[in-house]
Amino acid sequence: MQYCNRCGSGVSFVIPTRDSLPRHVCNACGHIHYENPRLVVGCVAEWENRILLCRRAIEPRYGFWTLPAGFMENGETTAQAAVRETHEEARAQILVDAPFALVSIAHINQVHLFYRGRLKEADYAAGDESLEVALLAPEEIPWESLAFRSVALCLERYLADRKEGNFGFHEAQLGPL
Repeated sequence: MQYCNRCGSGVSFVIPTRDSLPRHVCNACGHIHYENPRLVVGCVAEWENRILLCRRAIEPRYGFWTLPAGFMENGETTAQAAVRETHEEARAQILVDAPFALVSIAHINQVHLFYRGRLKEADYAAGDESLEVALLAPEEIPWESLAFRSVALCLERYLADRKEGNFGFHEAQLGPL
């Protein structure tokens, strides 16, 4: 960041008074520009023991498979974000059951939250950000073609919990490769 988004003046990267971390601070108006992690929200949505996956039509990881997920918008709850993203990416209507996995990815300033959910009906199609959408049985999941490590981790834990017949809540941290 070079300029203040309030007044347009230059900024310095300093530790503000009564703070402990360096921030971009406007040299003219003193506004502190806080940058915090972005929240990505998605859903493991099932229909008849099959999981809804989308093949990405956007970067990063164009052409790879993922759970329907995306950045949370201001003014919505995390559950609303999961429902919206599933509809945007897979044109599917879901019922959200419960939070399932929280993955902190500090080196890219993101937190991924995945819910468990169910499709209201087996009606889905590729949205603007998907090349294709499919309901896949566990043995059909393209593990080598999953877009993100957080998705693979979530699916592994989901399938293990489903096999045990008891869903828990999982938390993990992913570092750089």
